[in-house]
Amino acid sequence: MKDLARLHGKGFLVIGRAGMDFYADPPGTRLEDAVQFTAALGGSSANIAAGLCRLGCDAALVTCLSDDAIGRYCLKQLDNYGIDHRFVRSVGGEARNSLAVVETRIENTQSVIYRNNAADFAMTMQDVEALPYAGFSALITTGTVLAAEPSRSATFHAFERANAAGVPVIFDLDYRPYSWSSAQEASEVYSRAAALCDIVIGNDVEFDFMAGAEGQGLEKARSLIGDGAQIVVYKMGELGAITITPEGETRTGIFETEALKPTGAGDSFLAGFLAALADGRSVADAVRQGSAAAAIVVSRVGCAPAMPTPDELTDFMARADMRSAREEALCTFPPMTTATSRSSMSITRWCRSTTSTS
Repeated sequence: MKDLARLHGKGFLVIGRAGMDFYADPPGTRLEDAVQFTAALGGSSANIAAGLCRLGCDAALVTCLSDDAIGRYCLKQLDNYGIDHRFVRSVGGEARNSLAVVETRIENTQSVIYRNNAADFAMTMQDVEALPYAGFSALITTGTVLAAEPSRSATFHAFERANAAGVPVIFDLDYRPYSWSSAQEASEVYSRAAALCDIVIGNDVEFDFMAGAEGQGLEKARSLIGDGAQIVVYKMGELGAITITPEGETRTGIFETEALKPTGAGDSFLAGFLAALADGRSVADAVRQGSAAAAIVVSRVGCAPAMPTPDELTDFMARADMRSAREEALCTFPPMTTATSRSSMSITRWCRSTTSTS
């Protein structure tokens, strides 16, 4: 078992996409009514790296960007956030960076994501073979990087290299159906990846999908501890989260906030959670900090630019109320045997009421 105290080094190697986000402006505007947009750095891995850097950690991104103005925009944005991009490779031809066109509103949020000929899927074994794994505190990736070749094989190779170097591997499920050829393929690949990781984080629907059946996600999350994971965080939107470790389970609530949008919650949670672990705080405190970071980001425009600083997190956690784990959560999941579905609205479900273009 790897020593998670290694995270105290605060140096994270992050694999996955960087892209451009367009937010309809002003907040509340529907995409079809928009006449102006605000541009920002996007892509789950880039957002996580930005969040870590904002919280005093170091982050290096491993990905491919298109050799065009959008790719150059992303490189400049990585510089602006202090993200190390020496392992980022530009690719030409028909490869294009991800583009997300997003609304800043809660009800029936629309998010149109263009992933045609995605440049990040061009990452190869050569991009990850010689990375200085031993010089980092942990390796982080999100599920999208596994959706296509050669990126998938390259990522599994990176897992092997990191594990051989004793570097903890952290996996944010981040399931995006439009990136995959089939749900069955995605479920099999996700399960294979999660079994190689030390920390796995996802929401209830993502774990259900991994399990292959609605209502079985919690049992799937629990099974990962038996596979060797040290921490599994099972997020349930407004019902809070269940954190599973070899020592047992802990249920936590969420912070009350005036949300503008649902997007960015997962990326900010992971950044806040890992930054707290890197500071030597307990797993329970790390979950609370991750929840606070998510609450802050959904109350602001954008994802990467909305990531909080340490002072902002401290101030928010001092004055905001954390809603205790909802009674529905306690009733929904009987101990260790079965898991039943729930239909209550949550941030994760607002996120899923989106449209996308592959």
